[in-house]
Amino acid sequence: MSRNDAVADRFEEFADRLEATGVEYKPQSYRRAAENVRAHPESVESLVAGDGEGVEAIEGVGEALAAKIVEYVETGEIEELEEFRAELPVDMAALTSVEGVGPKTVGTLYDELAIEDLDDLETAAREEKIREISGFGATSEENILAGIEFAWQANERSLLGDARPLGEELLEYVAGGVDEANEAVERCELAGSLRRWRETIGDVDLLVASDDPEAVVERFTDWGRADTVIEAGTSKASLRANGVRMDLRVVVPEEFGSALQYFTGSRDHNIGVRNRAIERDLKVNEYGVFDISGVDDPDAGQRVGERVAGETEAGMYEAVGLPHIPPELREDSGEIDAAVAGELPDLVDADAVRGDLHVHTDWSDGKDGIEEMIAGAAAFGHEYLAITDHAAGPGIVADTGLSDDDLREQRDAIEDAAAAVDAEIDVLCGVEANIDADGAVSVGDGVLDKLDLVVASPHSGLDGDGTDRIVAAIEHPSVDVIGHPTGRYLNRRPGLELDFERVARAAAKHGVALEVNANPSRLDLSGGAVRTAIEAGATIAVDTDAHRPASYELLRYGVHTARRGWAEAGDVLNARDFDGLRAFLDNEA
Repeated sequence: MSRNDAVADRFEEFADRLEATGVEYKPQSYRRAAENVRAHPESVESLVAGDGEGVEAIEGVGEALAAKIVEYVETGEIEELEEFRAELPVDMAALTSVEGVGPKTVGTLYDELAIEDLDDLETAAREEKIREISGFGATSEENILAGIEFAWQANERSLLGDARPLGEELLEYVAGGVDEANEAVERCELAGSLRRWRETIGDVDLLVASDDPEAVVERFTDWGRADTVIEAGTSKASLRANGVRMDLRVVVPEEFGSALQYFTGSRDHNIGVRNRAIERDLKVNEYGVFDISGVDDPDAGQRVGERVAGETEAGMYEAVGLPHIPPELREDSGEIDAAVAGELPDLVDADAVRGDLHVHTDWSDGKDGIEEMIAGAAAFGHEYLAITDHAAGPGIVADTGLSDDDLREQRDAIEDAAAAVDAEIDVLCGVEANIDADGAVSVGDGVLDKLDLVVASPHSGLDGDGTDRIVAAIEHPSVDVIGHPTGRYLNRRPGLELDFERVARAAAKHGVALEVNANPSRLDLSGGAVRTAIEAGATIAVDTDAHRPASYELLRYGVHTARRGWAEAGDVLNARDFDGLRAFLDNEA
């Protein structure tokens, strides 16, 4: 996590705590500043370097907020926030992760029942104390209790989008940074579920090959971003940074490949590889592959037998008669059988994606204008872009959704902006319409017919079985893409329950793409749902749902989620060239 993100997180916490104590207006200023700090292209460290004068270059950051940024960069904390935490000693993030519990509710629950964390909240709900508070009642209490189990699960794991940048920052630091290599480090890789690009992460695993493990451990534990060093040994260490546990393991260089394969997992995948090795009189573990055909007691030690592989991960698979299996597939879901049969997919990569079919501008709830979003897409390397601002409807923040008249007006504005941007990029005029409770699309047919592309997404009523609702939207003749089909928010709400096979069959039949929303808070469809969609013959689209140009960088999370679903470039709508895209939209392909 960058310092910009860390500052933004603290400003958002400021907003929550101010709101919890009944302060008006100020929370909005903090939230606006948090968004701008997070999206600012320059690091806060570089802005602070000139006595802090440059911090106010960030939109929405005045003198008072600039001083707080300087204080955090220089000291690692903000004294006023620490005072707020002492005055309201609650786990704000955990409590507000319960559906229906916002900052004001947290403040009320603390004042009335001294509730500080999820344990307190669950106890109070089970003892039926919350319903006794004015403004709550039995139904509110039951809803809170129902949301607590999901919140417990959510608070045990970090989002991929939070953990991955933090892990990459640690990796670069341990390896020595961009300008100067760390001589003690021969190889350095992330491992575990982070390397498999799972949507949520328990901890960050870092694997290093070195002949000087103590030097590596010392550098690891000296990381300035660490909040706490949990433990440190001669070749292993653990620390916590931004609430995420980060584990280091140092191995000798000749065993790096075997350790990387082993610690990447998953456990079930490794069991499959091990069983295949046993059939060949081989022993596989984190230290290598060993020929034990002439060994009397194969269990006498981890390195018993003749070592035949271990330096490279590819060599580990080759030793048991397999091609290298990409990390995203290692979930014991048929990948070993596919590898044996020579049927592993040629997975899509980020370079194959040619455009984004779901982005927003300041016409709805985006942060930048149409021209800025087009120019940003061109700079990112896209060949085409669809502007798909929100239509008015349920689940859309008041006054941000566009009416049918607004959409007619915006079409002209999009065409003008596309002509004004000095870049070779094709621009489509689209909309993100809402899928109502009965599956209806919240934009008039007369408007939909004049748009190049229609994304239809659920934004409200996101519980229970939504299969009929999504299928009804797929059957609408103007719908091209179903956006974030379940409507889930990872660690916050599970979203609609869908019969993915039925949804996928309908999408394939009607020529509608199912979106993998690359926002790390969504990653919707999931990898498993992507695989179901592909097997049913449906097409997927990998979109960022960008609200600012910087969010085009989120594409990689969507691509790796698609890879987890065994997606090849041919399965992805926006991996086609522009003519291929138009053919799909015109129902010609």
